[in-house]
Amino acid sequence: MKVAIVKLSAMGDIIHAMVALEFIKKISSNIQIDWIVEKSFQGVLENNPDITNILPLELKKIKKSKKEIFTQYKLVKKYATNNYDIIIDAQGLLKSAFVAKLLRTQHSVVYGFDKKSIREGIASYFYDKTLTIPYNANTIDRNVRVLTFPFHIMPSHEDILGKKPFLYYKKPYHTYKKPYNVFVIGSTWESRNYPKEKFLIIAETLKFQTIVVWGNNDEYKKALWLQEHSSYITIAKKGNLNDLKALISNAKLLIGNDTGPTHMAWGLNVPSITIFGPTPTNRVYITPINKVIKSTSHVNHYKLNKNDFSIQEIQPEEIIIIAKELLSYR
Repeated sequence: MKVAIVKLSAMGDIIHAMVALEFIKKISSNIQIDWIVEKSFQGVLENNPDITNILPLELKKIKKSKKEIFTQYKLVKKYATNNYDIIIDAQGLLKSAFVAKLLRTQHSVVYGFDKKSIREGIASYFYDKTLTIPYNANTIDRNVRVLTFPFHIMPSHEDILGKKPFLYYKKPYHTYKKPYNVFVIGSTWESRNYPKEKFLIIAETLKFQTIVVWGNNDEYKKALWLQEHSSYITIAKKGNLNDLKALISNAKLLIGNDTGPTHMAWGLNVPSITIFGPTPTNRVYITPINKVIKSTSHVNHYKLNKNDFSIQEIQPEEIIIIAKELLSYR
């Protein structure tokens, strides 16, 4: 059986969907699973033994040049020659639904969410079979359900909690002296970022070597400021997603904003604290080693408020208490 998963982005969403792979492979180790993804995120999937082929697209280029539509169309049609039996759109957006439909051949069955279960309900009309699950349900549960329902299985909450680590990496270019913690200080919106001054207080209180990861120039400047103000903090060397997975895998504890690198800790079974402000905590699983802390603001799942800076109100002491508990795990 050949299966194509369409989950293009973003990093955290891809990670939350990947947990389903081990449950699919329990049905039969001979199932071929190919994953269609935005090229910039393919490193998250690399080296996973449950994925046969990683098939990258660059749909984001279309915004800059309409001619890219033809390039990406030809690429998807090339992937369609793999003749998939099952195609699953785990994204639930119009663009991902188009990709899933283009992958379809005469004998393929396309699966996805129904129109009441996704933000862009029109996407559901591109699917042959649909799943109903509330849009505001736990993100991980939603991903697991849409990816496993074509196989008539339903992994339980306990099954997911007992998952194996599913992010894999090769030997990284850079290594760090252990033990160390990791701080993830950036995200896609500034209102999702915990203040650097409060990250500093956490580092100075825990008195533990801490590696700060960064992804752009603004984040680098914040990391540099932290390094300059604390002898416990070191800026992570520039690397790729393989290096990031390796760094996080060997951490004692990760503390970070609601963003992809933070969610890697859950995928690697590494203790973590995810700090939430304007986004909902149901994006993650809370486990004995993966904790969350949320500001007091109300979150509308259907319309997130980018002007909600309530994350700044969370006191470092609240995070430090949890951190000290988690550091005893590893």
